[in-house]
Formats: sequence, structure tokens, C-alpha cells
Amino acid sequence: MQPAEHRLDVLKTLGDNTRYAIYLELARSPRPLATSEIADTLGLHPNTVRPHLERMRDVGLLEARAESRGAVGRPQHLYSLTSDAPSLGLEPPVFPMMARMLVDLAADAGLTGEPVLAAGRTQGRALAHRSAGVAVGDAAAEPSAMQAVVAMHGALGFDPAAVEEDDSTTIAFGHCPFGEIAESNPEVVCALHRGMVEGFVEEAGDAHLVDFHDRSHREPCQATLARDA
Repeated sequence: MQPAEHRLDVLKTLGDNTRYAIYLELARSPRPLATSEIADTLGLHPNTVRPHLERMRDVGLLEARAESRGAVGRPQHLYSLTSDAPSLGLEPPVFPMMARMLVDLAADAGLTGEPVLAAGRTQGRALAHRSAGVAVGDAAAEPSAMQAVVAMHGALGFDPAAVEEDDSTTIAFGHCPFGEIAESNPEVVCALHRGMVEGFVEEAGDAHLVDFHDRSHREPCQATLARDA
């Protein structure tokens, strides 16, 4: 298909009011969404939503992946916008470009280790202060710090799944919102992510990070937190 024909096909696809509403929900969401989630939000039946999703997928607006976590019954698909899908003004296109340039610059300058972790910790502490689920420094909030870390990752689009064992919690990340940038420079991006988790739990004051698996490990990306004694 020629570029002009493809653009026309995309415009015709988004010209349908229902498809446009579905597309907006996916564009606003920080993580991939299941058909049932979209249907519930828009007050539609999943059977109504499903063909619209497939239509947008056919023209290259959406991509789908199978739900990675085990569940009873048929696996459901999670939908998200493709990397080159139009942002509709919800995300300034210069932001991802700026992020790529800054990460490339950090990698070219050889910034690794503690300086990168420190930058992540600063952001993590700021996120902890803004988190509605954690009363920073308040012992009465225990054990909500771990729950707040999970909620924070959910809000950022990591699609987290938490498993609690005694005094520790392991959080697996089903989706990486840093995506393409993390693929090209995992040493910088994953260290920023680790530092962010460390800063968050340090600021919350009742837990600490004991293990962190990123893209350099064979295990899935995950973090393990332990409650402070």
C-alpha cells in the first residue's frame, strides 16, 4: 500500500466514532488494555469492541500480545498503540525523541553505575512524595510502602504483578513503558529504573530493595523488596 493510501485508510478507520473512542482510551493508558477493560470503560459489550480492535490492528494502529500471566481459560490479548501510531496530541512527539537523545548522550559519555542510579533515586523519592498511597515517614502506614511501589509501577505502565512471601514482595513487570529506549541502552535505562525503585522505598522508609532483574538477566524483569525490621 502506498503512503498516501495508508494515511487515507487510517483516517477512515478513526473516522468511526466508536473506534475513535477506543483509540483514545488506548492512547491515554500507560499500559496495554484487554478487550474487557476497554468495554467496561466505554460501557460497551466486548463483542462490540473486538472487531473494532481488529480493524485498527489491520491498518497498523494497534499491536496485540497475549496476557503473560497465567489465568484460567482462554488467554486474552492486550492491546496498545504501535510505536508509529498518531499521538492525537496526547503525547508530544518531541518527548520520546528527547528521551532517546538524552539516553544516547548518557551512554556515549560513559555514564553508568552510581551517577545513573543516583538520578533514578532522586526521581523515586519525588514519586514517593506524590504517591497517595504512602504516608512518608509514618509508621502507621506499614506495610503500605510495598503496595505503593506496585501502584506506582501500575500508574507508569509497567503492568506489575506482585507475589508476597512472608516479609518480602516480588514484583514482576509485564510491560516496559521505556520500550525501544531500554532495548537500545539497557545499561542506562534499567539502572535509572532500579534507582527509581530504590529511591521510592528509601523515602517511604519501611522497605528496601534486595534484588532487581533487568534486561541483562535471563529471568523476567522484576524487583524484590523486603520489609524493614
